[in-house]
Amino acid sequence: MSNQQTHYRKVFKSDHLGCADLEDFIESGSNMIFTISHVKQERGTRVAGKKIDANIAYFVEGIKPLVLNAGNSKTVSKLAGSVFVENWNNIPVQLYIDPNVSMKGQVTGGVRISPKKVQQRQVITKDSQQWNNAIAAYKRDGNFNAVLSKADIANDDMQFIA
Repeated sequence: MSNQQTHYRKVFKSDHLGCADLEDFIESGSNMIFTISHVKQERGTRVAGKKIDANIAYFVEGIKPLVLNAGNSKTVSKLAGSVFVENWNNIPVQLYIDPNVSMKGQVTGGVRISPKKVQQRQVITKDSQQWNNAIAAYKRDGNFNAVLSKADIANDDMQFIA
């Protein structure tokens, strides 16, 4: 028997980010921090079978776009420091599932954006000043735990060191 299980909502195809999508990230241990590349106001876009006007957030990481409801729009405006969607670019956000969200009188859960500013983690590459420190830490410890507690290194770069 396989350990892979499928959420019942996966069968309902959606072009936009939903709880079932985030549950995959949670399962994989993701901190669910993503970067909004930009937001577009789209008129007559199809969401959950209906045509609506909506703010749609697109992500640098290439995950599904997120339909921003009024609450999430307000949160992004505070994180961006602007009420204008044209200024909502390159904003790191942390997503989470709020199990208490209701829609049409039923509690369904929903995707929310945390109002806390996300601290950008440093990324160490072969070209960065910290590269030699990462190599020294790996040689000292035999692993990347100390480095990864403070910064990120791509798997390819880790294999280059190890």
